[in-house]
Amino acid sequence: MLMRTDPFRELDRLAQQLMVPGTWSKPSAMPMDAYREGDEYVVAFDLPGVTADAIDIDVERNMLTVKAERRPVAKADDVQMELSERPLGIFSRQIVLADTLDTEHIQADYAAGVLTLRIPIAERAKPRKISIGVGSGSKEIAG
Repeated sequence: MLMRTDPFRELDRLAQQLMVPGTWSKPSAMPMDAYREGDEYVVAFDLPGVTADAIDIDVERNMLTVKAERRPVAKADDVQMELSERPLGIFSRQIVLADTLDTEHIQADYAAGVLTLRIPIAERAKPRKISIGVGSGSKEIAG
């Protein structure tokens, strides 16, 4: 029988066990993706196991802050935990948004453990055509 071991996986597991979960004063980071889709900027955060009421989204000027808390699931008295690898505690991420985004019209959706924020591109930042006026001749400046 051939057994395959990964010493780095065991080291990662041990480091996770020794790390203290995030607190409100020192939250853990949450993974995210950010991309542009048409006239919107989309940011998706992975928050599996977090209820929608445990997510807090704030925008102050151009700073977007997302905080979430994964709480332990209530277990019956006769349950004995054998393995616990899913992190609990506070998770947070701050993103500086460009001036070209419309922070007044952010849409948030939470489904299947993924928080998706859609931030529209501001009208002033969209490309537009500038018309050229044709003058009626040259003007002389007397001084």
